[in-house]
Amino acid sequence: MPLLLLLTHSTLPIELTDYSIALLGGALAGFINTLAGNGSAITLPIMTEVLGLPAQVANGSNRIGVLAQCTTSSWAFYQGGKLEFPLALWVTLPVFGGAMLGLYLAIIASNEQFYEVYRVLMLLMLVVILIKPKRWLREYTESEHRSVLWLSPLLFVLGVYGGFIQMGMGLFFLMVMVLLGRYSLTVSNGMKLFVVGCYTAVVLAIFAWRDLVDWQVGGVIAIAQMVSGYLTARFAIQSDRANLWIHRLLVVVVIAAVVRMFVA
Repeated sequence: MPLLLLLTHSTLPIELTDYSIALLGGALAGFINTLAGNGSAITLPIMTEVLGLPAQVANGSNRIGVLAQCTTSSWAFYQGGKLEFPLALWVTLPVFGGAMLGLYLAIIASNEQFYEVYRVLMLLMLVVILIKPKRWLREYTESEHRSVLWLSPLLFVLGVYGGFIQMGMGLFFLMVMVLLGRYSLTVSNGMKLFVVGCYTAVVLAIFAWRDLVDWQVGGVIAIAQMVSGYLTARFAIQSDRANLWIHRLLVVVVIAAVVRMFVA
């Protein structure tokens, strides 16, 4: 489908102010998703509360930006030598399988069920990220890496969650790959973007087939996410203090998500 058609096929009109909010939100989500995760906590509320999309349509439309950003960001990590395709492909397999099950749940479940799962997992993430923070900053040697086979059951569960709602998926993937898989934050981020991009392509296609995608809203946000994600990935590759900045952003993002859960 041509890009112009994607950006003009919408279930509702978008005004100039809405475009501005969508672009700013997409750019911020691209930055957060690339270094940490949970950028969908910005784009999903914009789609539902500002632009008025139904929850399931917002869930489907959000995948456009996720796919666009993961494509450009993972390419940047590959160019910078921080993404090994053979390893990333093996990690993708169990996640992809789980994502297909999660997609089925996303289509039949209610909006409230989405966020109950998210709340519980985000509280768990806050506890994990604040205990022994130095574990997140280590540069592990290849001999310390855990095998993908050992991680597969958890990666499958992550895939179920990612296909189900996506929001926060990047955070939980990093938790598994850094703390259990013993990969550095920067390398784990590269794998995260590649893995999420692979299953999101299929998830988006199925949401579109079910007519649960607003191409105009999702397309506008995707443009900002794609550009922001690529530039942020280049920064992460070139910075010697990337792991430290990524961890700091992780803490901020998770605390902000937990605070929002109790304030909302």
